[in-house]
Parts: sequence; structure tokens; C-alpha cells
Amino acid sequence: MRLSRYFLPTLRENPAEAQIVSHRLMLRAGLIRQSAAGIYSWLPLGLRVLKNIERIVREEQDRSGAVELLMPTIQSADLWRESGRYDAYGKEMLRITDRHEREMLFGPTNEELITAIVRDSIKSYRDLPLNLYHIQWKFRDEVRPRFGVMRGREFLMKDAYSFDIDKEAARRAYEKMFVAYLRTYARLGLKAIPMAADTGPIGGDMSHEFIILADTGESAVFCHGDLVDYDILGTEVDFDGDLSPIIKRWTGLYAATDEKHDEARFEAEVPANKRIAARGIEVGHIFYFGTKYSKPMGAVVAGPNGESIELEMGSYGIGVSRLMGAIIEASHDDNGIIWPDSVAPFKVALINLKSGDATVDGACDKLYAALEAAGVDVLYDDTGERAGSKFATADLIGLPWQLHVGPRGLANGVVEVKSRKTGERREIAIDDVVDVLVKA
Repeated sequence: MRLSRYFLPTLRENPAEAQIVSHRLMLRAGLIRQSAAGIYSWLPLGLRVLKNIERIVREEQDRSGAVELLMPTIQSADLWRESGRYDAYGKEMLRITDRHEREMLFGPTNEELITAIVRDSIKSYRDLPLNLYHIQWKFRDEVRPRFGVMRGREFLMKDAYSFDIDKEAARRAYEKMFVAYLRTYARLGLKAIPMAADTGPIGGDMSHEFIILADTGESAVFCHGDLVDYDILGTEVDFDGDLSPIIKRWTGLYAATDEKHDEARFEAEVPANKRIAARGIEVGHIFYFGTKYSKPMGAVVAGPNGESIELEMGSYGIGVSRLMGAIIEASHDDNGIIWPDSVAPFKVALINLKSGDATVDGACDKLYAALEAAGVDVLYDDTGERAGSKFATADLIGLPWQLHVGPRGLANGVVEVKSRKTGERREIAIDDVVDVLVKA
């Protein structure tokens, strides 16, 4: 993509309304623009990142055996009355009345709707186990939306819901999602730690939050330092096999949010040099809640002996749009964002250091075409801005690699490649640069 034909409205100054790094950089880098309090438009560069995050989330859900569907944003109030949550949920729920005076709501979550779908579709234990997920926009009317996409009112969520015949099978479903979440965050370039947490309005008796450590986190978190060094991507995972060794490894050491924290236990179980007490950002939450929804809503199947069995359920959420803010909080410097390769909107920023110079323009055009042909996503800064301004923009938007092409280097048959993550610069023969960036 040529920057001269792209829509990238960057800002030079920090917006006054942005209180945390991710909000400032998302506005400055032209990723989002506020439409109303806690509601944002996703601009082209931000949308590309959002789609990359969504792709990784989807791939890991599919890998675990979950099946995708899509549920609507607007739900009937009658379903929520069946579960007993309509009046109990509070003002965070946006309630709507349609033209026929039917009570509706903009879904903050989907337990009721998915339970109704399965209740009306599944009749036998032979149709289980089942895990259904979707990626959809949600709305919660936060009393004080803040921190950009980290605590907005409208947000993109991945929700998965498991249905099983008994508690043992339901816990296996929970373990699959537990491991799928660990893999998801690792692929996004995040160090996420599962921590015991309260179940809140979802309900249930088993729950884990997945937390990344960040100074701007809203929660106090406490954990054993070894958890930060564990690598799930280096572990062979068979989702049809026994996942308990992986679960035990990640839950065997102390880790808890402030709601569940036990200071005496923390000090007794964790050596002083391994204790981490920090702030954290929640990037996912999983729940096992048994028959909390299936029982009041009549979601039952016929068991092996014809008996009526209430479905055992769990729900599993990932804040897809929130993850973008979390990634920036975890990966930035004073100059801007540093995107992990897996979610970067483009892999390479190709910078023409002397636009209008026929030799430089020609070399850039050839490199641009060759990189695109090799499957490398390139944002080509072919504008007439000064070189310093182009460097600043490239650092701000945080693409993993920068390719600097100017008359001095071309005279020697080289171009400069810069790693955004490390800042390392090196000169590479122009004939070799495409191969180098393809492999980078």
C-alpha cells in the first residue's frame, strides 16, 4: 500500500483526553477515533491489527475443537428473564424497546441466547460434547468509560460456550479453553498468566482470569516469578489427549488477583526472590458454572438410559479489541508502538528518503513490487515529507521493519534495514534485501 493513497491521520501531539499509553498511541498513530464516550471508529491501520488479532483468536479456537457461529447483537429480554438475570444485571445493560413495544437489549454477553439455541437443537447426549463460539460486538454501558479501548462501552469479544453431559466432561472442556488461551496470548506476543478469580455476575464455581503484567493495569496481581518464563508454544499440545499436566504446571504455582489474594499463603509458598506483586491487565476470562443457565432455561438432553440430564456449561471470553490496547501497553517505547510480527498491520515500512529523485523513486518502486510479489505486506511512504518526518511516522506506527532507501546508499548498491524492536540498523545489498525481509 502506498501511503500517498492510504488513510492514515496521525497526530503530532498527545491528545489531552488520553490518560494511558495505549490510548495516546492509538489516537496518535491513526488507529482509532472516538465517536462517543467509550465508542470508537476503527480506522484502516487499526482495523488491520484488529483483524490479525481476531485471526489468531479464531485459529486457536478452531484448533481446540470449538465450532464458530454468529449470534446477533440485539437480544430478547424474555430470554434473560428465563435465566433471572434481566433485572439483576444492572444499568450496564442497554435496554431497548422496539416499535412494537417489545423489550430488547444490546447484548453484553450471550449465555442466555446460546443456551436457547442449544436447548432447541440438541436432544441427546450423543450430540455432546459441544463448544460453540462467536466473535461479535458487545455493549456495556460503563458508568465511566476510560483508557480508550481498554475500558470502552462498545467492544469486540470472542465468546465460547461449552455444553457437556457431566461435570467431568465439562472440566475437560474448561481445560481445552485454558490451554487454547495460553497459546493465543503467546502467539500475540504476550506473557499472560492465568490467575484464580471471582466469577462475578456470570456465576459458577471455577474461574480464571488471564493477566498480562503492566504498570497501567487496573488490578493488583500476585504471582510466582517462574510463571512469567513458561513457554506454552514450546509444549506439544494434543487437545484430544490428557491436558492435566499442562494445567497443573500453570496452576501449581501461586497466582491470584487482588480479590483472591492470600498474603500469608503468598509468603509461605513463594520464595522472596520469586514474588511478583504488580499491576495487571485482564485479557481474558474463563468460567465453569455447571447448570446455572441450563436449569432455569430447561436445557436438557436424554441420557444413556433415557433420563433427562441438565447440561453442564462453561463460558470463555477474550476481549479482542481490548487486546490491541494491551499489546501496546506491553510493547512500546518513547517513539511509538512496537508491534509483534504476528499482529502488525504491515510487516515493512518502505521509506523513500528523496521522493522526486528518479533513481530513488525507481529503486523504491522495484523493491515495493518485489516485496509484494513475495507476499510481504508493505506500507510504502512515497509522500513528499522530509526524511525525519517519515522516520518519526514509521516509529510511531510501529511496523516491525523499516527499509530506508536513499541516493547515498544506492550509489553503493545498498539499502538500510532497521528493526523497530531492537533499533538495530544494517546495510544490505539491494539484490538481497527482499530475501532478508521475507525470512525476517
